[in-house]
Amino acid sequence: MSASEGQRVSGLYEFGPFRVDSEKEILLRAGDPIPLTPKTFQILLILVRHSKEVVTKDDLMKAVWPDTFVEEANLSRNIFMLRKALGESPQDHRYILTVPGRGYRLAENVRLVPEHELDIVAVSHATVKVQVAEAKPWRWIALAGIFVLVVAAGTTWFLRHHRSTVLTEKDTVVLADFANSTGDSVFDGTLRQGMAVQLEQSPYLSLISEDRIQQALRLMGQPVDARLSPEIAREVCERTASAAVLDGSIASLGSQYVLGLRARACTTGDVLAEEQAQATRKEDVLKALSEVARKFRSRIGESLTTVQKYDTPLAEATTPSLEALKAYSEGWKILSSSGPAAALPRFKRATEIDPQFAMAYSNLGYMYANIGETDLSVESTRKAYQLRDRASDAEKFFITVHYHLDVTGNMERAQQTCETWAQIYPREMPPHGLLSGAIYPVLGRYESAVEEGKKAIELDPDFGLAYNVLALSHQALDQLGEAENTLQRASDRKLEIPDLLVDRYQIAFLKSDQGAMDRVAALGQGKSGTEDVISNQEAFALAYSGHLRQARRASQRAVDLAQQSAELERSALFETGAALREAFFGNQPAARQRASAALKLSKGRDVEYGAAFALALSENSSRLQTFADDLERRFPEDTAVRSNYLPALRGLLALKQNEPARAIELLQIASPYELGSPPSTFYGFFGSAYPIYVRGEAYLALGQGAEAVAEFQKVLNHRGIVVSDPIGVLAHLQLGRAYVLLGDKDRARTAYQDFLALWKDADPDIPILKQAQVEYAKLQ
Repeated sequence: MSASEGQRVSGLYEFGPFRVDSEKEILLRAGDPIPLTPKTFQILLILVRHSKEVVTKDDLMKAVWPDTFVEEANLSRNIFMLRKALGESPQDHRYILTVPGRGYRLAENVRLVPEHELDIVAVSHATVKVQVAEAKPWRWIALAGIFVLVVAAGTTWFLRHHRSTVLTEKDTVVLADFANSTGDSVFDGTLRQGMAVQLEQSPYLSLISEDRIQQALRLMGQPVDARLSPEIAREVCERTASAAVLDGSIASLGSQYVLGLRARACTTGDVLAEEQAQATRKEDVLKALSEVARKFRSRIGESLTTVQKYDTPLAEATTPSLEALKAYSEGWKILSSSGPAAALPRFKRATEIDPQFAMAYSNLGYMYANIGETDLSVESTRKAYQLRDRASDAEKFFITVHYHLDVTGNMERAQQTCETWAQIYPREMPPHGLLSGAIYPVLGRYESAVEEGKKAIELDPDFGLAYNVLALSHQALDQLGEAENTLQRASDRKLEIPDLLVDRYQIAFLKSDQGAMDRVAALGQGKSGTEDVISNQEAFALAYSGHLRQARRASQRAVDLAQQSAELERSALFETGAALREAFFGNQPAARQRASAALKLSKGRDVEYGAAFALALSENSSRLQTFADDLERRFPEDTAVRSNYLPALRGLLALKQNEPARAIELLQIASPYELGSPPSTFYGFFGSAYPIYVRGEAYLALGQGAEAVAEFQKVLNHRGIVVSDPIGVLAHLQLGRAYVLLGDKDRARTAYQDFLALWKDADPDIPILKQAQVEYAKLQ
């Protein structure tokens, strides 16, 4: 790349058929310029100046974006654009080579053009100009005519055989707020929401999610509900490695309205595509917005087939009412800054203005669920499902899957819906997130949950819950290192949500790291939505080591904090967990008291199941069968009820009636999903592996020691699923009892010792501890 001595050098480089002019920032092929964005050209120039040398990704990012934090995807996107400009195919990287784990290098030799060669080029160009000037006028007329015909024919052929592709299927875009110059506030926020609904129907186009936008705004020092002006949206676009900003506008033209939508490249600000439509009156604005979106999708490169197939007009996809859509959009805005309780009235208002607004009902159901109003949540979600034909195809998937998750509980149907959703909309994160966090764990398919969790993070790396559910799936597989790495990735992105703190506490517990548990608990102090859950976790951990008095205090604190925050369902789940601990440990009066307190707070599915299980452990009563029958009547399709709750509860009732063989028969239906994490674990943190534990007790009652050993060992082998549930520590004791039945005193003693070691400092008056000490003494 160095010039010979005595030669003047220029800023012009050559490799293959290309010339790179560093001064004018131009890439040429056979004298024709190839358009590149400034950032892409900088990357090319760096690679050219380091011909055949590896340039690391870090070095490239520091050189091209010296003062800005950007994602590695920014670099990947520019490399993709550069390869496209050089004519490379995905299978043939002739010029830009990827060096795995390191960076990139230019495959061709580069020659720096000496300046005297530029003079020759200039002379030859001058000669051509003279020859052109001396040509006869009549010849130029003929040539011009031929030229026009050729261009016309070529243009016709091109238009018939090619469609302009402004954005690719890998690009993401940021939707800015609409500029409203009409003076009518009903359009503020409303048009952006409507346009988002329209564009999200496209399987081709991918809008950056609100979570990623809010995370970028935080890093920019902006409030999460800041107005997305074109300038702010462009910075969000750059930080998220997106391709373009879509900024819309609405203006008055006499009594009419003009709507526009324009796509600008993030890096250059160049206009990539734009579209306009007019509305003759205010009531026609939403129709015009749908028209703009449809034409725009076609203009950016989406196929006419998908544009026509997935194009429900906005009035049918959401609502024909501007006022209802405004209330709906305000609900989303408030949700991002103030939470579900504050946003709920706006979604409710949207349904009052338009009682046929399906998505408003669906989101209202979500808000009710978050504040513990289970019955109202079910009512709203069911209403949304009844109205699902008044929604776009993408929104129908959302409504349907939430109906099965929150109303029927049919996880098999929810799974089918999500898998179809992901197939039709491969760039949508929600179906992968729901499969990972809400569906596959209940079915016990943790490997599948891990794969879907990774896809969710890849599609939306700023969605905090995706890291939470991925960490939990790794934990369930006893992959604690992977779980910790996942949480660290979330921390690196400055994502902090209560669930991630709970994950850290559970991992610290599984590693027996009391110091880490204490540090996490300290971090949760004073944090709404976190402190009560951490206190409940502390209660389980304390009870696991036999410190039941301290556990009661921590549990009561969790209940009180939840009630102070009006989280009645969560408070009831905390009471249910406390009732189960008392029941498992033999404190029957305390178990009955806590179970009754839980049922006074809620008749929800998981509370009723847990309270009934605690009562079944602590009393013989005809009302226990009533609980089981009520669950079956209310939740006939519910996968967790059918395949976990009812088999465990009825098996336990059969044991109480001295029918262990019947208990084992009743528990057979639980086998496919018995290692799943039922919904009761999501905030209650109880219920995992209960069918296995009850089956083990049934085998003990039958005197079948080997079968009992297999069941209790199964509990002990899955600590990442059971975590701090009481059955995790009691399985050691039950294992000892099973070995006694087998006459294996050595293994029996070891199992009892494991239990007593965990309870070495336990409260001495716990009934199950006294019983275990007596049994162990008989083995000496």
